[in-house]
Amino acid sequence: MPEYRAPLRDMRFVFDEVLDAYATLQTLPAQREFGDDLGGAILEEAAKLAENVLAPVNAIGDRQGCQYDPQNHSVKTPEGFRAAYRQFADGGWTALACPTEFGGQGLPHVLNMMVEEMTCSANLSLGMYPGLTHGAINALVAHGTPEQQQKYLPRLISGEWTGTMCLTEPQCGTDLGLIRTRAVPQADGSYAISGTKIWITGGEHDLVDNIVHLVLAKLPDAPDSVKGISLFLVPKFLDDSSRNPAFCGGLEHKMGIKGSATCVMNFEAARGWLIGEPNRGLACMFTMMNSARLMVGMQGLGIAEAAWQISLGFARERLQSRSPTGPKAPDKAADPIIVHPDVRRNLLRQKAMIEGCRALAYFTGLHEDVAHGHEEPGVRQQADDLVQLLTPVVKAFLTDEGFACANDALQVLGGSGFTQDWGIEQLVRDARITRIYEGTNGIQALDLVGRKLNLGGGRALRAYFGLIQQWLGEHADAPHAKSVARALERLQQATLWIATQGMQDAEQAAAAATPYLRLFALTSLAWMWSRMAAVASRQLAQGSSETAFYGAKLKTADFFMARLLPESESLLVEIQAGKASLMAFSDEEFAA
Repeated sequence: MPEYRAPLRDMRFVFDEVLDAYATLQTLPAQREFGDDLGGAILEEAAKLAENVLAPVNAIGDRQGCQYDPQNHSVKTPEGFRAAYRQFADGGWTALACPTEFGGQGLPHVLNMMVEEMTCSANLSLGMYPGLTHGAINALVAHGTPEQQQKYLPRLISGEWTGTMCLTEPQCGTDLGLIRTRAVPQADGSYAISGTKIWITGGEHDLVDNIVHLVLAKLPDAPDSVKGISLFLVPKFLDDSSRNPAFCGGLEHKMGIKGSATCVMNFEAARGWLIGEPNRGLACMFTMMNSARLMVGMQGLGIAEAAWQISLGFARERLQSRSPTGPKAPDKAADPIIVHPDVRRNLLRQKAMIEGCRALAYFTGLHEDVAHGHEEPGVRQQADDLVQLLTPVVKAFLTDEGFACANDALQVLGGSGFTQDWGIEQLVRDARITRIYEGTNGIQALDLVGRKLNLGGGRALRAYFGLIQQWLGEHADAPHAKSVARALERLQQATLWIATQGMQDAEQAAAAATPYLRLFALTSLAWMWSRMAAVASRQLAQGSSETAFYGAKLKTADFFMARLLPESESLLVEIQAGKASLMAFSDEEFAA
């Protein structure tokens, strides 16, 4: 089985050289002392953890899966998961970017995203247990009472306990107005929570002693819509150590992420406590969801990186046929398959997408830190606008490409990729769920078009376009600046089309949503690649000894612009084609 190696040089290139992240972070009062020495040391240690602790139990988790005991409603995680989780928690990794007043380390969110990338590359299933806990932490920080925060946050942040997000029910997923779980007020101020939730990540497991469920439910007199949803905290064990009747009713039998316990949860008048205001659970939920959606984007990136490493190593070693232009390795029986143009196409597509997606993700994470920590309200607002705007793009595009890259990697390996020996087939299976959970990618596209384009009356979109235009004005001579400008023009044309057509007919905007999100993402990656190429050109001009590293950046940018960015032209055509060909079919005609 090939070994994962954290791509620290590429990560630092984006963080240090392209985004100049340390300079931005040091403008924030809480991060004044955060510099390269600390950040670099943390990334080095995270790499060791991912490579030496998490990755070795990844295949075991896939082959063993989680085991459910119906007699006591318990779940046993795969061999080695409990010990690996304890090393993760005991090392302080669960607390990295959490508030210091509750035991967190208060480090930057973007640093935590970088650690999440390595975690997801090494072992997505195991990384989901602490990952989903962060959603619960963020909801309690934003909406919990002081008593709830003091009671639960220190143990969630330390990793002593884990948390869940209990949203989906058998009859409803995205349409949460249809939930049937009920919360009945009790005399002591608690609520009796009754109902069934499905697809609950980490709903039951043996990694920790207590699990804190955040559960969406409706009060008896609540409106029968999303305006009637409330959020409740339901612990597995109560203060007196008695078992709360919130039981796992079984595990889902899944295509992938088999080491992650995906549970059916039955709440049988379980005791819970209201988080936030009654009937305001939707706002609390989005605090969890936005955090989780960025995390899922990093899952896509992490899987893509792991698959890329395997396929590149294989292509360098596998001997098969000769180059179309004659032998490249005449001393061997055949040439390594990396000499073949189609193999290179698969490899370079992965490389260009992964490195571009990494830059976009870190750019978003850096703005999340500014949104939380800058002294100026106006700066915080603008940064938060950008995070809100880019969250559905990061979630959807990075997971689409994570799955696509894993598929490309499997294709490079051919029949070997279809076996368990190389680990690629697991990555393909694991990657597929990332395009579905935390809101399918179609929902992300609808969120972008239906909500985020209009955020602040279009304020967020104008600011983002303005950033790109300002950079182009200041760097007109940057590599591929003209290609970025043309892509931005296409994106602006598509935005105008959606604004005018969607105002008249909501189906027009919905029909355009998915290609629009992809056009938005490709344009953003073009900007990132022009920035990366500009840095690489400058470093080479200044005599850097890393000629292969920076030269590869320039050539990868060339590949992206020549072979991947042209898709933006067809996406604009697809958007402007409108809904007619989609909506013309009757139900009977679909089956004809």
